[in-house]
Parts: sequence; C-alpha cells; structure tokens
Amino acid sequence: MTTEYRRLRVALLGAGAVGSQVAALLLRHGDELADRAGASLELAGIAVRNLDAPRDTDLPKELFTTDAESLILGSDIVIELIGGIEPARTSILQAIGSGADVVTANKALLATHGPELFEAADRVGASVYYEAAAAGAIPIIRPLRDSLAGDRVVRIMGIVNGTTNYILDRMETEGADFGDVLADAQRLGYAEADPTADVEGFDAAQKAAILASLAFHTAVPLDAVYREGITSVTASMIEEARAAGFVIKLLAVCERIEANGTESISVRVYPALIPQSHPLAAVHGANNAVFVEAEAAGSLMFYGAGAGGVQTASAVLGDVVSAARRHIAGGVGVGESTRANLPVVPIGHVTTRYQVTLEVSDAPGVLATVAGILSDGGVSVATVVQTVEGEDETTARLVIGTHRATDQALSETVAALAESSVVERVVSVLRVEGE
Repeated sequence: MTTEYRRLRVALLGAGAVGSQVAALLLRHGDELADRAGASLELAGIAVRNLDAPRDTDLPKELFTTDAESLILGSDIVIELIGGIEPARTSILQAIGSGADVVTANKALLATHGPELFEAADRVGASVYYEAAAAGAIPIIRPLRDSLAGDRVVRIMGIVNGTTNYILDRMETEGADFGDVLADAQRLGYAEADPTADVEGFDAAQKAAILASLAFHTAVPLDAVYREGITSVTASMIEEARAAGFVIKLLAVCERIEANGTESISVRVYPALIPQSHPLAAVHGANNAVFVEAEAAGSLMFYGAGAGGVQTASAVLGDVVSAARRHIAGGVGVGESTRANLPVVPIGHVTTRYQVTLEVSDAPGVLATVAGILSDGGVSVATVVQTVEGEDETTARLVIGTHRATDQALSETVAALAESSVVERVVSVLRVEGE
C-alpha cells in the first residue's frame, strides 16, 4: 500500500560538488526521504548561472534553470549551495520573505550576516538550517543548538578545516615540508588552486564564529575572531613538537573566560600544540573533530568527514528532512538564541602557555639573559631544551616551554626577546592547548 504524502517543492540553488550530490540523492532516495519527513519532496528545479557547465553528476537537463527568483518563489524549501555572500544573501532573504524554510552550507555568509538572516526568519516564523556549514557531515549544530541547550558549554576546541589537517598530518607522519604537501593536496583536490582561505585560517575562523555564537548564545562577528594560519609551520617545528610530546593542529578554540571581572568569551584560530594523548591528536587526514566541554555533560567529541560532496550532502539532506517535518507539523521555525550577549574579548585576555623556539648566540650568559627577559615579563619557565646549530657552532637553538600567563604578557615577552642582542631570531611561537 502506497502512502499518500503532502507534496513539498524543493528548490536547489547551485550544482557544484555538493549541490550535484544533493540533487542526485534527492532523486534517488525520494521515497525513503518521504517516509522520514512525512512529506513528498519534489525537486522543483536547480538554479545555476550556466546551463551548459560540466557537472559532477548526471542530472535531468529539464531541472536546470537560470531563473532563480521564480524557482525560489514557487518552493517550500530552498537549499542554498551557491557559496559566497552575493547573490546567496539576496536569494536567502527572498526565500524567507516568501515563507520558505532555508537550508544552507554557506559558512562565509552565516559568519558575516547570520544575525540578519535569523532575524528575518524569526519575523515570518521560518527557519534557517545550516548543519553542513560548520564541519561537513559531522552533526555538531543540532547538539549545540538543541541537545546542549539546557547545559552550559564552557569550551569548544576543534579541527574544523580538512585541508590544513591533511597538510599537518602528512608533515607529522612523513616529515614532509609544507610546500610539498600543499602541492599534493591541490593535486588531490583537498586544496583549492588559491589555498588562502584554508591555510591562512579564514575558513576555520568562519566556522569558529558560527560554533561560538551557538554555544554561548551570543552573536560573534567574524572580525572578533583572532586568526593565524599554518604557512609558518615547518618540518623542524613538527619535530620539536614531537620531541616534547605534542602534535601541531590548526585549532578553533571558543571558550568562556573571565576578563576585567566580567564573564566574556574568546574565539580564536591558530596552529597549536596539543598533547599526543589528547583525542584530537589522533584526527588524521582530511577529517574534522570538535571537542566540547559542558558543565553537566562533561567532555564530548564529534568526529568525521569535514568536507566532500557526498558527505556534506548528507548533512544538507538531514536539514531538508527537518524542514519538511516542520512544514507538516506547523508552528513557527526554530529560532536562534543570542540573548546572552556576552562580550567577545581580544586574545590578550586569554590565559595560555607558549612554546618559544629561539636562535641565540652560543656564548656564556645567554641563557641567564633570556631567563631575565622572561622574568621581567612575568613569565616563568617550565622547560628549556638547548641544541647547537650551525657548522661553526656560533649559534644555539633554545626551545622554551612557559608556565601559564596571559597571552598579552607572553606576546610582549616574545617581542622583548626578539629585540635582545643575544637573540638572533625568534624561530617559532606556538600556544599549547588541551592540557
């Protein structure tokens, strides 16, 4: 016996690697999705800029259109997979204005215009779903928004960019140089021809802003996220990290802190040392993982594929099913809570510890001079490892691990070391996380 379902029209904007997979899966598994959603999901059309562009998946040509506006206005659910800011923002606002629910994987748009989109949806009782925007196929948005809504999230630490994790993992396991691994990543399709968004941390910063906004019920503007990339990470830094019992990962860190006597939040992205025993140290290849610490639930980790067309399509279709269920059940959409309105403070307020590698003159009294500069900055030394560098043995390398201090005190101390006559150069500075 065939069940008769109410029909919902689904518009798809964009037919790239993810969009093509979403369309294919909607067409292939329509009956199963209908049973889960309680509604028949009809792919009404696919809006693209170029009808003749090559596609990753063979899809019916009659579905394609360049008239995105007409497609949007005639649909119940709109899936936006165009990427970027415009025309995605205009299309989503148009869909919300027409009463449609929106599903998007657009992290850049949500990180810059999320509050505007959520407010527009709230006004008309619609919903914006974005499970695929933060960590690909990993279900992290719903746990933060729904499952942990009754708890108090204290900290999030995650590997949220597959390209950089692939590069650092190859450097760790093979001793390869950054440039060589990046070239391989581009050849394999893990990295774009212009890898700036990944290797300079922009992609991870966008995801960090989204996760922090959800976890701390506070609108986090993208320009409040501190960001460093991995282009300065070298094979020798990887080796020094291993010798000290650490691995280097590009981390997105979002946490509650006390700043100037006020509860605040810090959101930051940078390459950091994490202990080899930490679960995030075992995240290999292009995978992602998000480690959440909550007061009642304790430590939780979400792990899986952070990118890929079919993997991301899985998260998109999960949102489509949720949107369809809401249409059938009725009622207002799922709103976003930003009522906590906690201040987002600069990284200088964070308490952390550094591993600083210096190239210094190999002469008597140098170590005492370096220790004095650290002491003057209010930074105490936890460990020091010294090796002789160069054939003429005129310089030595010091790897200094500090005790915890404010990031401002630590960074000012590193600046003072760089100005010292006994320091030839500051080779590297890495923060330590996950201890």
